[in-house]
Amino acid sequence: MGSASEWARKTFGDAADELVDEIPACLLRAHTRARNGHEGVHTQTLEAYGHGLYAVQYEELATGLGELADARPVRLQGRTLVIVSGHVIYPIRYAKKDVPVTAARLRRATGFRAELIRRHGPEPRQQMLDLGMDELEEPEAHPDLGLLPEDVRLVLVAYACSMDQGVVRAEWGSAELRREDRYLIWHRHEPLPLDGRLATGL
Repeated sequence: MGSASEWARKTFGDAADELVDEIPACLLRAHTRARNGHEGVHTQTLEAYGHGLYAVQYEELATGLGELADARPVRLQGRTLVIVSGHVIYPIRYAKKDVPVTAARLRRATGFRAELIRRHGPEPRQQMLDLGMDELEEPEAHPDLGLLPEDVRLVLVAYACSMDQGVVRAEWGSAELRREDRYLIWHRHEPLPLDGRLATGL
């Protein structure tokens, strides 16, 4: 306990130290459950691991963070997320090997995840260029986004994880989504400790 940064304390207040400890523990438990699921079905591909990890990351975070005094659950897209101190915590596995979090990008520039980042992440550092062309029509917002108060901010938990190596890097912070190439542009990111050690960070 007591390892939270100044940014984490400013963002989450008294809950910061518990989050720094509990979020990595949740990710490690999610990996273990997904690996056990893969081993249970004996598939030759990693589908069971990947799909299992996607599902259990939300479950473990909801369980692990749900007991915090300031925590409030919210159901979005059939998954339970947790709002702590006005910030919704959202996990993203961005890689299967140990690469910097600055390499993180989404598969799609549209859809729920992209809209969540655009609506509740930080303001873009650079506005889109106005080339005098008609604006592309924005797709209708996902209805679940209306369940989040407008003033809730987004904190991403980005982690690199594979079935063989487990969770090799975990960081958290705030990022905008660059539409043209789907990269996350981090305004702030910092490492979370894994197994009692500090995950590699930039």
